[in-house]
Amino acid sequence: MRLDPFYLIVGTLAEAERLVPLGVRLIQLRAKQMEAPELRRQIAGARDLCARHGTQLVVNDHWQLALDLGCDAVHLGQEDMDSADFPALARAGIRIGLSTHDEAELERALSHDPAYVALGPVWPTLLKKMAWGPQGLDRVTRWKAMAGTTPLVGIGGVTVDRLPGLFAAGADSAAVVTDIARAPDPVARCRAWIAATRAWQR
Repeated sequence: MRLDPFYLIVGTLAEAERLVPLGVRLIQLRAKQMEAPELRRQIAGARDLCARHGTQLVVNDHWQLALDLGCDAVHLGQEDMDSADFPALARAGIRIGLSTHDEAELERALSHDPAYVALGPVWPTLLKKMAWGPQGLDRVTRWKAMAGTTPLVGIGGVTVDRLPGLFAAGADSAAVVTDIARAPDPVARCRAWIAATRAWQR
C-alpha cells in the first residue's frame, strides 16, 4: 500500500471526483447512511476514478464490498475488527488500516500486521463526538515508538499549520476531513495540503 503524507478523507464520490484530479495520491471513502445499491455505486465509482488517476483508494468500514468490488485497501475501526474476515482480506491481497485510541487497541491492531495504524483525535475535532479526548503530540511520539516500522497516521483537528509538529512528533501521514470539507474553497484548501505535504517530503 502506498501511504502518502496527505491522506484525504471524503464522504461521497462527488467529493472524490472534485479533489482527486488535483493530484491527491491517497483517499479514503467514508460513505455513511446510504442504501446498499447507492453505497455499491459510490465505492465502484471511487475505485474506477482512483484507477484512472493513480490514486490509492481506501474503503472505510465496508470490507465486504471492498472484497466484492476488487478494491485493494480498507480502513477498520475497533468495532469493525470484530466482524471482519481478516483471512479473506489477506487472501484477496487487501491491505488494512486500523484505528487506535489506547494502548490495548494499538496492541490488538498491530497483531493483525496492518498497513498502518491511525491515532486520534490528535487535536480537538468537530467531525463527531469522540469517547477520547485529544491525544496530543506526545502520544503521537509514543505511538510511533510502539508501532515500530508500522506507519502511523495522525487524525483529528489536523490543519496545514499543525503539519510540521505532527510530522516532527513521528506521524508518517496526516488524515484530513473537516479542514477541507468545511473550507470556503475546498479545492484551494486541498491544493494547499498537497503543496505542504510535498514540501515536507522534500
